[in-house]
Amino acid sequence: MLNSIFVATMATGFFNTPVPKNEPVKSYAPGTSERKELQDTLSALRAVELDIPMYIGGTEVRSGERIRMAPPHDHQHTLGYFHKSSKTHVNEAINAALSAKASWAHMPWEHRASIFLKAAELIAGPYRSRLNAATMLGQSKNAYQAEIDSACEIIDFLRFNVYFMTQIYSEQPESSPGVWNRMEWRPLEGFVYALTPFNFTAIAGNLPTSCALMGNVVVWKPSNTQVYSAHVLMEIFKKAGVPDGVINLIYPSGPDAADVIFSHPDFAGIHFTGSTAVFQDIWKSIGNNIHRYKSYPRIVGETGGKDFIIAHPSAEPEMVSVALSRGAFEYQGQKCSAASRAYIPSTIWPKVKDLLLADLKTMKMGPTEDFSNFINAVIDEKSFDKLKSSIDQARMDSDVDLIYGGNCDKRCGYYVEPTVLVTRNPNYVTMCEELFGPVLTIYIYQDSEFESTLKLIDSTSNYALTGSILSQDREAIVKATQCLEHAAGNFYINDKCTGAVVGQQPFGGARGSGTNDKAGAKINLLRWVSPRTIKETFVPPTDYRYPFLNS
Repeated sequence: MLNSIFVATMATGFFNTPVPKNEPVKSYAPGTSERKELQDTLSALRAVELDIPMYIGGTEVRSGERIRMAPPHDHQHTLGYFHKSSKTHVNEAINAALSAKASWAHMPWEHRASIFLKAAELIAGPYRSRLNAATMLGQSKNAYQAEIDSACEIIDFLRFNVYFMTQIYSEQPESSPGVWNRMEWRPLEGFVYALTPFNFTAIAGNLPTSCALMGNVVVWKPSNTQVYSAHVLMEIFKKAGVPDGVINLIYPSGPDAADVIFSHPDFAGIHFTGSTAVFQDIWKSIGNNIHRYKSYPRIVGETGGKDFIIAHPSAEPEMVSVALSRGAFEYQGQKCSAASRAYIPSTIWPKVKDLLLADLKTMKMGPTEDFSNFINAVIDEKSFDKLKSSIDQARMDSDVDLIYGGNCDKRCGYYVEPTVLVTRNPNYVTMCEELFGPVLTIYIYQDSEFESTLKLIDSTSNYALTGSILSQDREAIVKATQCLEHAAGNFYINDKCTGAVVGQQPFGGARGSGTNDKAGAKINLLRWVSPRTIKETFVPPTDYRYPFLNS
């Protein structure tokens, strides 16, 4: 436990942190050592039922009210239980965070950096297979999707955020003769609430740690369907040396957490990824309670998407087909960036259709433990029921043709077959509303209507997260880039609309998709500091009179 009385330490150098590089993605191909290690870890984790506590001020806390965890692809199997938090636990987490604040905020920055760099190395090495296996079991991600998420992306977040922090700290104002101007990049005054989603273990790890790296203390509530891997992350953070109380992991209901946190005078900000509706409700609650807070809270959120792919008549059908199959159906379409609506010109559609359907027929669906399965289960029964209802409705609508998939089965796991709808109505509900599952809706447009289709895309949805243009015509690419300027915060040219890499494509959207504060970039870390300008005058004046007063 850090002592609450801070003793200043002398800086003995301007330290350069290790230059970050993106973590290489392991293949898990047959015969590789990482494949065997991951398979062994999966078997070991399935054989044990965990009892997962809260972590408040470094103490493991158990409420006795346990909630069962099961793999979405095998919901009869019990992975373990976690202990639900009450409002009392929320208050205790806030108090623990505030108690740790002074010592953590004044810890020399290079030591905060060291802690999170160590966390990155732990994930890259001894914890890699365990964190990946937890993600595969708890969130039904296949081995490759887990690797790019719960290994590579969280490692990248931790390493690059340290680098971005040093860039921020090094930004200093100019000084005039006789004056030294300095800028302090202080943590926020109070605590930060990290509310994290199920679909990316990396996001669940980044939201609390990016705030903590900048000297803030955090109350962290993960999605109930991500607690299994969140628990492993917390073990890693503790192993790396995150002091007690700096990150507090709790599992309350959303309303219970909101009642306590958004009425607390020391609430300083929220780092959120989740649905647009929830984020808007949070914003309203903060606004209604604004008079309670010591400062104006930082509100940072990445929310929903209705992400698009548009192909120009010049696009190569093979390229379009792969962009659709990967963009729409990797991780069962449960990515904020997943392609869920596509606009294909009539002249290339027959070829694209044949290629797409041929690819879909080769996609196996089943448990993550079988590495030959490309498609796994959706996250829970609520998601399954929503997707099935939308597919069933589409079967009956005259404006829609269901050309592939549509079968749903939840007897053993929450399986929704990759589904492709073709609509004659560009404003059909599945072209406009987020589904968050393996359902792609395609609208076929006439080649001559390319420019009007760009305008259609821009106006169809209130989301603006990701999108892509596929074309071999540079003028068409320029037109799309300009017309869709505000339709996507991450825009891809001749690629699928998913797969942002930390340090390469900072991620985030605007409009109904969030505050566009770009996870994986310096922009995001700037939201978690409050600068203080310091001017020091070496020889102050001793006479109030200015020269112009002389006669």
